[in-house]
Amino acid sequence: MIRVVLPYHLRLLARVGAEVELEVVGPATLRSVLDAIEARYPTLRGTIRDHSTQQRRAFLRFFACEQDLSLAPPETPLPEAVASGREPFLIVGAIAGG
Repeated sequence: MIRVVLPYHLRLLARVGAEVELEVVGPATLRSVLDAIEARYPTLRGTIRDHSTQQRRAFLRFFACEQDLSLAPPETPLPEAVASGREPFLIVGAIAGG
């Protein structure tokens, strides 16, 4: 099981708590985790990644074991601590403004 921490606005859409647990088939990569989130919580489709390009939405960042994976390729393997469920995969809402 992979633990995923979601920002408040995505929790509200999916009607879940701060952390969800997902079963990922195959290797734990950025793509496989995001695919699993969207499969389990269809209301989140298009909110984390663009429907057509599959690119990360602006103002969302991905972290695993204190590493920023936001700009990493989709096939990037997640650290073993995240893949085993010891550490969570974090989706963080960024804030901008002036």
